Amino acid sequence: MRKLSIPTTTLTALLAGALLLLGAPLAGAADNGSWSVFPATADAGARPYFYLSADPGATLTDKVTVTNKTGEPLTFRLYAADAYNTARDGGFAVRAQNEKQRSVGAWAKADRDRVTVKPHGSVTVPVTVKVPEDAEPGDHPGALVALDERIDPADAGAVAVGIRKAVGARIYLRVNGPTMPALSVEDVTVEHTQPLVPGTGKSRAVISYTLRNRGNVTLRPAVALKAEGLFGRTLLARDLKHIPSELLPRQEVRLTEEWAGAPQAEWGEIKLTASARDTRESASVSYFALPWLVAGVLLAALTGGAALWIRSRRNHRRAA
Repeated sequence: MRKLSIPTTTLTALLAGALLLLGAPLAGAADNGSWSVFPATADAGARPYFYLSADPGATLTDKVTVTNKTGEPLTFRLYAADAYNTARDGGFAVRAQNEKQRSVGAWAKADRDRVTVKPHGSVTVPVTVKVPEDAEPGDHPGALVALDERIDPADAGAVAVGIRKAVGARIYLRVNGPTMPALSVEDVTVEHTQPLVPGTGKSRAVISYTLRNRGNVTLRPAVALKAEGLFGRTLLARDLKHIPSELLPRQEVRLTEEWAGAPQAEWGEIKLTASARDTRESASVSYFALPWLVAGVLLAALTGGAALWIRSRRNHRRAA
């Protein structure tokens, strides 16, 4: 199943079954310019997301408002879906309607699964969230989605496909009970590229790592990178920017960081430290850089030296 990344809280799904995605958190309601979805309040848009808390076995009630900003009536399919982090960049996304929902996507339901909203009008629909008795404590993120089921043509290169657009208001549900923040950084690797001849070009290193939320609460992670050379010299120290603003429970994302101008001849260690509230963990990988020309000369010297030693041993045995 193909996954798409889309900015803001607009959702787009290919008919082939691609997942519906929501973008980074915004200050206002989820909105794509044609319609918006948000928790119902006296002040429209004042509560952009559903922030809910409940005990296992509890039933919550709320309301969702869908606003049509166009000059024609629009009909939407309303449904709830579980959230996850995208593999590409860790963005906030939700499961497609036809996927298995295991958390708030299965517990939340609007009173109507389809609504028609008149031009420049709004419709408010009650929402019920039934939390199971055996629900795990911690965070259960998701979204209440308004999907326009009309199929619009779109040109994807040489292949014509149909797309459906949707907007979703995020649901942040916490089931009361013990919470366990647990963040880890794993599988750190480094790939180094450099010019054949030392000093004739720029070198770079690409550091890859997996950021994993092993706990049951949503985390806002920070990652610090430090590279040390021989004798503990600091070669690089920076706080990484390209990380998810939210890492959802039991989710992981594979990320990369480029080190432009990495040393062309060095031996040391690269260390990544991931931290969030009440959790911190580090992982490291050895770093070894040697220009190809120097490596080739050394290899040739070692190979030649080994050959001379073997020949010398053979001549010595014959003389004996």
